[in-house]
Amino acid sequence: MEKGNFVDHIRIFCRSGKGGAGSAHFARTKFNPMAGPDGGNGGRGGHIILKGNNQLWTLLHMRYYKNVHADDGDNGIKNNCTGHDGKDIILEVPLGTIARDEETGEVEAEILHDGEEVIWVPGGRGGLGNVNFATSTNQAPEYAQPGEMGSEGWKQLELKILADVGLVGFPNAGKSTLLSVVSAAKPKIANYAFTTLTPQLGIVPYRDNRSFCMADLPGIIEGAAEGKGLGHRFLRHIERNSVLLFLIPADSSDIANEYEILLNELEQYNPEMLHKQIIIAISKCDMLDEELRQAIEETLPEEVPHIFISSLANIGIMELKDMLWKALHTEI
Repeated sequence: MEKGNFVDHIRIFCRSGKGGAGSAHFARTKFNPMAGPDGGNGGRGGHIILKGNNQLWTLLHMRYYKNVHADDGDNGIKNNCTGHDGKDIILEVPLGTIARDEETGEVEAEILHDGEEVIWVPGGRGGLGNVNFATSTNQAPEYAQPGEMGSEGWKQLELKILADVGLVGFPNAGKSTLLSVVSAAKPKIANYAFTTLTPQLGIVPYRDNRSFCMADLPGIIEGAAEGKGLGHRFLRHIERNSVLLFLIPADSSDIANEYEILLNELEQYNPEMLHKQIIIAISKCDMLDEELRQAIEETLPEEVPHIFISSLANIGIMELKDMLWKALHTEI
């Protein structure tokens, strides 16, 4: 995706439809001019509905929905006829979208599955016609219910990318290069920090025509959990990844310390991230001899699996895929 085409947060004003009023009509027939109440119910106001679409990867198309107003329901009419419901508005969103009320911050809906539909802003109920109020002691009620008002307010849509594997590392660690090698994705690659400004997704082919999704996320800097650098803008995308692949270049001045900084930033943002499966990949390993590789291994945490890879020299790439596939299909 080009810069500017990835939108992961928008705010829109939503108003659902008002319910139609019930009718207070009385039947008049040729042979029975006092046939009694026959007022129908009002129609329901239109809902605003969120629908998951696995072909969408961004909220860009929602940028043009500044105001979303659903139709009102029609009033009830004679002969016990219910008014038409207001037309619903269906907003298609990518999987991983969270809907919030802007004023309270409350999460109102979360879309995780393709085709999943959630009534986000319900329309008002239609009023009951006078036929519903007829009793043995009040056989000719002259009143009916008005329709309920719809709901309105400013809402927020926030996207947290759904990917199997999330690439975590400092800027210029080689994440974009790795994604371009293991998938058909074409992220921007350059020799300077923050080349990747928005998440990039790639489908990684695996053995026997299987595959999994990998996300290249903008690089972390120390203090990201406090909002420094790209801060919260990208950290939320890591929350939905099943496996975290920490990518640390072999030419880093202190690989163990770099790993601890990355881990600390995730923990400060959301401690639950540390419950995910983590794999450490030491990139650019083609510049290491056996002695240097062994020295690096001694500094890595024993409880975390690691692997040495080189995207350019295609070293350890298949073995990395095997590790990721195994992690994705192992419950912790």
